[in-house]
Amino acid sequence: MKQKKCSDSADWVDKRDSWRGWLAVGCAFASMFICFGIAYSFGAFFNSMSSEFGASSSATSAVFSITTFIFFSGGMISGGATDRFGPKPVLIFGGLVMGLGLYLTSLAESIWIGYVTYGLGVGIGVSCGYVPMLAVVGAWFEKRRAAAIGIAVTGIGFGTLLMAPLAANLISRYGWRQTYLIFGILSVVVLVLCGLITPRPPVAPGLELKKSLGELVSMPVFRYMYLSALLITLALFFPFVFLVPYAKTQGIQEVAAASLVGVIGAASIVGRLGFGALGVRFSRIHLFQLTFILVSISFIFWMLASASFAMLVIFAIILGFGYGGFIALSPTVASELFGLVGLGSILGTLYTAAGFGGLLGPPMAGFLIDTTGSYTIAIIAALTMAFLAFLLLIPIERIMRQLHT
Repeated sequence: MKQKKCSDSADWVDKRDSWRGWLAVGCAFASMFICFGIAYSFGAFFNSMSSEFGASSSATSAVFSITTFIFFSGGMISGGATDRFGPKPVLIFGGLVMGLGLYLTSLAESIWIGYVTYGLGVGIGVSCGYVPMLAVVGAWFEKRRAAAIGIAVTGIGFGTLLMAPLAANLISRYGWRQTYLIFGILSVVVLVLCGLITPRPPVAPGLELKKSLGELVSMPVFRYMYLSALLITLALFFPFVFLVPYAKTQGIQEVAAASLVGVIGAASIVGRLGFGALGVRFSRIHLFQLTFILVSISFIFWMLASASFAMLVIFAIILGFGYGGFIALSPTVASELFGLVGLGSILGTLYTAAGFGGLLGPPMAGFLIDTTGSYTIAIIAALTMAFLAFLLLIPIERIMRQLHT
């Protein structure tokens, strides 16, 4: 029996960091490219939908907030399903639901219908194509886990960069409804194909039992991670919604103002790849802490920018680099803290914090801006939340040292 266990263990080790793992990375890249590329291209549809439905800016922006909340919170379910059934049925289901949701959105006659069709369709689709694939890639690697996840999540950055211009071009040619139909077909084809070819990760013999939700919540380190993720995402989603309007109020040309979000996306790609590569050589928790410091520092540049476009570009670069690193390192740090068993469920539970951050961050910032008549207090609030998120990581470092001694 002991010999059989040794044989199983050796076989499991041989499968890790193999070519099948890199196939999973490629599928994860494609899945995140299409999911987040479609979700984050919503801004290209914003004016057309708001005008046709006669909806206010806040009512139209709620479509995106609802979607963000669903795709991060839904990871708790999709991650658990992947742990149990593997990635294939989860990805296929996500692709079909996303395609259907976009098709029904193309037929919507009011913004309220869009809340349901787009919010549920795209929200569920992204939740099936994001957290499950992070867990799959994480489980396929040991030595190069940080680098593999870093490459996989660059799909988010490239999708953000390329799909929004594609959406704008298609809308100008065919209209927003036909564009959603095209995106619906794309989502079905890509996610179903990824589901068919993504290899299910090997299961390590003799690992501990999967942790229940109650066991996770009872762990102080989980609570530190959760609160830290909540605070950092409350800060992160603020500039995605309000950076462009701020730049316009400072007299910056519309095209230049809009390019700032693209700068964040481009810098995030560098951050994902850079921090992923560094994670192979250096302490992941120290690098993770650095990403939070970068996000905090970036808001200082925004606060001092006033009408300086150059300062806003510096803000966007630093924020994007820190944001990209945060996305790339989160799954690796979680796997080191909580293990690989049930990693999909663990990541899904942690990412509900990002769901609440996406749901609450922009409205809170909007309230501060409307109340004070200025962006300054909102920027200071974001800086404060990002720094508090960093402080919550300090005890995690001590816990990780204890785990490795």
